[in-house]
Amino acid sequence: MKATPLADSRFAEVLLVEDNEDDVFLTREAFDLTGLRVHLHHVDNGVNCLQFLRREGPYGEAPTPDLILLDIHMPVMDGYEVLAEIVKDDKLKHLPVVVLTTSYEAADIQKMYALRCNSYITKSVDFDHFVKAIGQLAGYWLSVVVIPQSGGVLES
Repeated sequence: MKATPLADSRFAEVLLVEDNEDDVFLTREAFDLTGLRVHLHHVDNGVNCLQFLRREGPYGEAPTPDLILLDIHMPVMDGYEVLAEIVKDDKLKHLPVVVLTTSYEAADIQKMYALRCNSYITKSVDFDHFVKAIGQLAGYWLSVVVIPQSGGVLES
């Protein structure tokens, strides 16, 4: 299997795992303002995230996301537990996970990197900075980075 950066001809599938509806709204607005071709899917907790990723229950037709934006502090199952499940699942561990949170706590940052998050981004309270950050992270992860598909082996 040959992997390449996301083709310009299709929309990127991004999964936002966030329980705060205001943050969901702001993230949707930020993506809209970047002009990037993105389908932003949303789930509000870690259990729903894993169901989405595994196409279980109401998510049987869910697309495989090109990028996961994961909050840490959520009800039902937090971001720590979600990331731990993702990295131990051979079908999911290749997916890029960017932590998108309000937490600047050193313990949160260290723990998420120890669990193998790909990036840790704090949500700016300044909306213009937030839009810029979303544009930069999405541009990088969706246009520059090459990842294997479905955890498969890359061809040379």
